[in-house]
Amino acid sequence: MHVTRQRVTKAPLGLFGRRTGRRLRVVAAGTAALAFVGGSIAYASTDIFGGNHVGSSTDAGLQLASDQVLNPIGDRLLVDNGKLLASSVSPDGRFLAALTNDRSIALTIVDLKNYKVLQQAGTASTAGLRISSNSVGQEGPAYSPDGTTLWLPQLDGFSRFPVNADGTLAKPTTIKIAAQGSKHAIPAQAVFSADGKTVYAAVNGQNRVVAMDAATGTIQQNWNVGIAPRGLALVGNKLYVSNEGGRQAKPGDTTINSYGTDVPADPKTAATTTGTVSVIDVADPAASVASIDVGLHPTAMHAARGALFVTDTFGDQVSVIDTAKDKVVQTIATQPWPEAKVGYAPDGVTLTKDGHLLVTLGRANAVAVYHYTSPQEPVSYVGLLPTDYYPEDVTTVGDDVIVTNTRGIGERGPTRTIDKGPGTTPATGHNTHDSTGSLLRFKLPADRAITKTTATVFAQNGWTKHNVRESQGKSRKAVPVPKRLGDPSTIKHVFLLVKENRSYDQVFGDDSRGNGDPTLAQFGQKVTPNQHALARQFGLYDNTYDIGTNSAEGHNWLMQADDPEYTESTAGEYERSYDTEDDALGHQRSGFIWTGAQDAGKTVRNFGEFNQFETVPAGATWQSFYCDARNMAATGQDTTLKTDTESPIPSLNAVTVHDYPKFDENIPDLYRYEIWKRDFEKNGPANLNMFWLSSDHTGGAPSPISQVADNDLAVGKIVDTISHSKYWKDSAIFVIEDDTQNGVDHVDGAHGPVQIISPWAQHGTVDSRYYTQITVIRTIEQILGIHPMNQKDSAATPMDTAFTAKPDYEPFTAQPNQVSLTDGLATPPTCGNDVPAGMSAAAAARARTVASTVPAGMRHTAELWTAWQQKQQLTGPHAIPDIANPRLMSHLTWYKVHNWSTPYPGEDKIYTPDQVPGGYLPGPDSN
Repeated sequence: MHVTRQRVTKAPLGLFGRRTGRRLRVVAAGTAALAFVGGSIAYASTDIFGGNHVGSSTDAGLQLASDQVLNPIGDRLLVDNGKLLASSVSPDGRFLAALTNDRSIALTIVDLKNYKVLQQAGTASTAGLRISSNSVGQEGPAYSPDGTTLWLPQLDGFSRFPVNADGTLAKPTTIKIAAQGSKHAIPAQAVFSADGKTVYAAVNGQNRVVAMDAATGTIQQNWNVGIAPRGLALVGNKLYVSNEGGRQAKPGDTTINSYGTDVPADPKTAATTTGTVSVIDVADPAASVASIDVGLHPTAMHAARGALFVTDTFGDQVSVIDTAKDKVVQTIATQPWPEAKVGYAPDGVTLTKDGHLLVTLGRANAVAVYHYTSPQEPVSYVGLLPTDYYPEDVTTVGDDVIVTNTRGIGERGPTRTIDKGPGTTPATGHNTHDSTGSLLRFKLPADRAITKTTATVFAQNGWTKHNVRESQGKSRKAVPVPKRLGDPSTIKHVFLLVKENRSYDQVFGDDSRGNGDPTLAQFGQKVTPNQHALARQFGLYDNTYDIGTNSAEGHNWLMQADDPEYTESTAGEYERSYDTEDDALGHQRSGFIWTGAQDAGKTVRNFGEFNQFETVPAGATWQSFYCDARNMAATGQDTTLKTDTESPIPSLNAVTVHDYPKFDENIPDLYRYEIWKRDFEKNGPANLNMFWLSSDHTGGAPSPISQVADNDLAVGKIVDTISHSKYWKDSAIFVIEDDTQNGVDHVDGAHGPVQIISPWAQHGTVDSRYYTQITVIRTIEQILGIHPMNQKDSAATPMDTAFTAKPDYEPFTAQPNQVSLTDGLATPPTCGNDVPAGMSAAAAARARTVASTVPAGMRHTAELWTAWQQKQQLTGPHAIPDIANPRLMSHLTWYKVHNWSTPYPGEDKIYTPDQVPGGYLPGPDSN
């Protein structure tokens, strides 16, 4: 771990990263400076980021991959080996304990007096204190009133650490909370009674609160509360509980699942419709539990001056409860930008001694400041303070304000090496899991100064007036990307092809026209000839970024233009859900891109994207699906292997093509192409067509290089089919990764490939403007007249400069694969191995990667790895993207490629799965 302390009132050039050494080619003007005129922004929206690349610094600040720049207030303490989640301060104010995630660290202890990291606990070899699991809950940890113990919430209970006099922790004791059937405890907040003898814990996974003996961990009392209890606050004898999922369902409610509980939810958006705070009388355990209605997704709570402040994270407000009356007496809007009411994610709250209410706005990288006097007296808004990336918690220690920022300065930690198997070489560079977290410490500025920093926050988020303009109903000439929502577009059919996990350099690093590093091109021209041919014909976009760390985040960014706070805060466990296809708690109230399209009167067809359930024929293998696809291509016959894919979200299930498979590495993308082709030929396209093409994730039966080639060929064939159809003249195809986590890149771990394919797209250009997944989604919205879903896509500038008013109708012809699609199979398909065009069968056989005989001395180790691999859910009906621990997957690939004879880079022996440094089983620190 490398920890730095910085004063960041102004970020000098080069402080956070290095220049790439390549000149960025920007089509049109270069980077525009952020300018202010009388406190207002003098430039429009996210266009202000011009040709910035992520990691670069300008006078405006550090460029992120999230359509934001950073230039925060105060002193920064940067931790570069993991995200910092929820945090707590010791009773004496000397230490801060922060839940930590993503680099095999579970807990970080900070010495606030000397402002440095004191200790870390986790499974990583760098951890000062080794513990057995890195799982952490959404809230906490909790210090005892005397500061002598610290309780860390973990999957099945708590780890109770003795706290030494110097603030460090000693080896913990495990406090178990038993599972209830399939439901683990998943504890969240814990608070102590005033005398320190009792611990009250929110048992999130079981919808209950327990009272435990602080000395023994014995459960003494149990209360059933609302759904997904998360935060706790003890005021006298009243224990308040924030229920993120709201109240329990009643007869007649429409419900959606969350961790086996039916949650009252909207049938279209699948978002929760209630939020509650339970009230428990701990002095009378037999008394019934009261309930107070608040806004959506109540999370953090803070009690002071006769009030309980509750952050309604998905409601974008704070509820103020008068604790004398147990009644909401006012709600505080946390929607500072008038253009959008959704998506700011208030997630932390505190009250200063002088009456300033501070609320962290996670998705705005800001702290909102209000004047507060009493529960009934309305607060007054002061302004915004800029923070680091995703502020999660805020507290005060003396006169200092301390903000814990989950993502720090983005994925700018130490680089890593990734190996992708036969036909590739190991590559070292930035990766999405090079996570950072940070603390900010500052004195609260005067109100007048906060008014000025408000303009800075607006600029850093691209918030301007009239970002979203509606059609005025006047007759306008159709253009590819209209200026106003609802005005006519020359494009009627949009195809969104979502792929898996590849960085820009992995695919396009070998294209000398763009800002790539050829040494990192693990799946270059030979493996991805179609993507390269498409980039030559339609344009290369070499400065585009995928925001999420992993699939759980990435698919949400594409479907909701946001990764909701629920997913951000559960990253330390992912037990309730990974992707939120089947979890109402992960759905914003404004809906998804498909519901927005329907609201705009457009049609939708879905091919696998955001689907959850799948059934496949018994005994079906990758080989049998491959042969079925080959037969369909050769004969035009229908499939003989029938699959069924479903969504628990009614609005999505209604537009899903059910025989198109969802994510499943046991099924090649060529099979998916053949299923889609038959639907396309029979029914034609909808206005919005969504695809999940997942073979480039790798992890199935063939070698990684074969799976990426399969994915590339399927993309090429889809474009070929559309471009040779009657629909080509008014179509646009967007090809994008859900995230970039399984590769490295010389610019940033979030640097990803994107392709815009249309007669109306710019042809043959290199576009080096700063774009992100958000701008891609905003472009689709603008074309189809879909109203933006939240403040992120509302602020994004549509990619109108990527299109032209003069169409080029030349179609695209798919390129044949140049590597065998069946390399690496232990058993050849019954229809024969794939032989690429122009390659003899003998040459293909020589090139094919065949499972080697494991050396005698390594057979037991190999068997242990095989047993581990079989437990990873990458194939079959219950496949989950990225469920396998990334460190373990990287080691397994390396060992197989090197025939169990060569240790992983930087290590001196070949490990079994449970010996991998920083690895653990089953591994919720998901890749």
